[in-house]
Amino acid sequence: VQLVESGGGSVQAGGPLTLSCVASGYTYGDNCLAWFRQSPGKEREGVAQIGSDDTTRFGDSVKGRFTISRDNAKNTVFLQMNQLQPNDTAMYYCAARHWQCTVVPSDFDYWGQGTQVTVS
Repeated sequence: VQLVESGGGSVQAGGPLTLSCVASGYTYGDNCLAWFRQSPGKEREGVAQIGSDDTTRFGDSVKGRFTISRDNAKNTVFLQMNQLQPNDTAMYYCAARHWQCTVVPSDFDYWGQGTQVTVS
């Protein structure tokens, strides 16, 4: 199983950015694809999750601004981020697990290498 993120970069406050993650060799049965983020000195934080039934969950700090979606035909999960703020600056990680979504990072079996998002 391999997760490869893309789409990170630098953006001005208030602007949008969309992250993508391709999951290879994984998406069968009940599963959950998620985005987490981590800033230096902080714990890894759940941003958004989407189950195989398309049920979604968002962290409180991003509700109403971020959207998560998945394209099962392409084994890809997207994170559309709007109204970005400086405190959204972090390394964003794609994660996957079999079975249902949880908000606990250690419950996830597979992780991407991360993509940096910087908001100024």
